[in-house]
Amino acid sequence: MSALATLLTLALTAAAEPTYVALGDSTGVGVGARHGGGYPARLAARSRRRGRPLRLVNLCASGATVADLAANQLERALGARPAVLTLGIGINDVMRGTELASFARDYERVAAALARTGAEVLVVNVPDLARSPLAVGDEARRALHARVEGVNACIAETARRHGFALVDLYDATAAELSHGGELLSEDRFHPSDRGYERWTDVVAPAFARALSAAEPGGGLPPPRALR
Repeated sequence: MSALATLLTLALTAAAEPTYVALGDSTGVGVGARHGGGYPARLAARSRRRGRPLRLVNLCASGATVADLAANQLERALGARPAVLTLGIGINDVMRGTELASFARDYERVAAALARTGAEVLVVNVPDLARSPLAVGDEARRALHARVEGVNACIAETARRHGFALVDLYDATAAELSHGGELLSEDRFHPSDRGYERWTDVVAPAFARALSAAEPGGGLPPPRALR
C-alpha cells in the first residue's frame, strides 16, 4: 500500500470513528465494577457491538470534584476534538459539602468551554445519595438529600442554558435504590456491575441520539428535492 493510500485509509477510519470524551469521577472509571468498567466504557462497548465504532477518550478520575475536573480534565478534553462528550460530576462535591455557589461557578466554567467545542454534550446528574446505606439517621439523610437537590438544580439549569442533553439519573434510579442495594457494590457507595449496567441503560438513548447528531449532516435537515 502506498503512503498516500495509507493516509487516505487512516483519514477514512478517523472520520468513521467519532471521538467520545468522558469527563467525570470514579463512576466514569468504573470503581466498584468487577468487569466492564464504568458507564463510558459500557456505552462505547455497546455502540461498537451495534456497528457504530468510536474512539473513547476517558478522562474520568476517581475522587474528582468539579474543581478537579476543571483543573485536570478540561484542557485534555478540548484537545481531543470530541464529537460527543459526557459530563458526570457532582457526587464528590455533594459528599464533601462543596459550597453550592462554588460548584455552580466551576460547573459553568466547564460547561461554557464544552459548548464552544461544537460537540454533542450530555450531562448526567447525581443519584439520590441519601438512599445509600452509608447515609445513617434522618438528619444525615435530609442534609444529603438537600445537597443533591441543590447540585442537580444547578446541573439542570446549566444544561438548559447551553442546550445540553440532561440525563436524569436521579429519577431513573430512585425506586431501585429505595428497594435494596443491588445497584451498589460491596463498598455500598459505588455502583455494582448491575448498577453500571443500569446507569448505561439510562444514558444510552441520549448517547445514541448524540452520536447520530454528530455524524456529518446529522444535525441538518434533509436536502430539498430538486424541482
